[in-house]
Amino acid sequence: MNQLEIEKKLRLLKNNWKLINNKIQINLKFSNFNKAFDFMIEIAKECDRLNHHPLWTNEYNRLEVILFTHDKGSITELDFKLAEIIDKKLINLK
Repeated sequence: MNQLEIEKKLRLLKNNWKLINNKIQINLKFSNFNKAFDFMIEIAKECDRLNHHPLWTNEYNRLEVILFTHDKGSITELDFKLAEIIDKKLINLK
C-alpha cells in the first residue's frame, strides 16, 4: 500500500485516526477504567478473529491503539479493516 492509498483510506475512517511514524493510530478517552477495558475486550475478540493484533496501551480511562502489519513491515488492508471495526464499535458506544 503506497502513501496516497494510505492517506485516502485514512480520510475514510470515521474517528480521529492519524498517520504517525508510518503507523495508523487513535487515542481514545472513556468515562472510566471499566469502560476502556470493556472496549478492549470487545476489540480483542475481533483481533483474534482477524488474527491481527494491535499495539495498544491503556492507562485508566485512556487507550492508544497503533496499527501496523509487523510481518509485512508496513500498513496493510488488514490494518484498515481493524480500524473500521474499531470505528463501528465506537459508534455503537455513543
